[in-house]
Amino acid sequence: MKVQSDDYFPKEVPAMPSFKLHKYVSKLLVERNLDYRTGVIYSTNRRVWEHDEEFKKYLRKIRVMGIDMETATIFIAGFANEINRGALLLVSDTPMIPEGIKTEERDRKVTLKYVDLHIDIGIEAMTKIGAEGEKIKHFRY
Repeated sequence: MKVQSDDYFPKEVPAMPSFKLHKYVSKLLVERNLDYRTGVIYSTNRRVWEHDEEFKKYLRKIRVMGIDMETATIFIAGFANEINRGALLLVSDTPMIPEGIKTEERDRKVTLKYVDLHIDIGIEAMTKIGAEGEKIKHFRY
């Protein structure tokens, strides 16, 4: 995930998950035969961007696979404070196309179908990491 928060580091420093957490969650998704993607997520605090065609054109140009408003803060603050961090994001809408913009009804359906699954996967990943005693280490240059 490459995003930024100028409050902790210069914008060139990517906000990324801890690799070990990413590895465990990915493994659980594969074991459960669940489809998943990894890639660049654009982070913004901008509201109602879905109707700005120029901004959407920019998002296509930089080849992001998703947009998020909170995860970058967790990742970069965790990195700055040497706290392990990860996220299992759920695609709840596809606002790059007009019919994909989130509605209350669609949001409710996605929440009912996936929230418990996401929580279970997160708990299982953290439990396995704890049981196996693996340390999560970060390199310094």
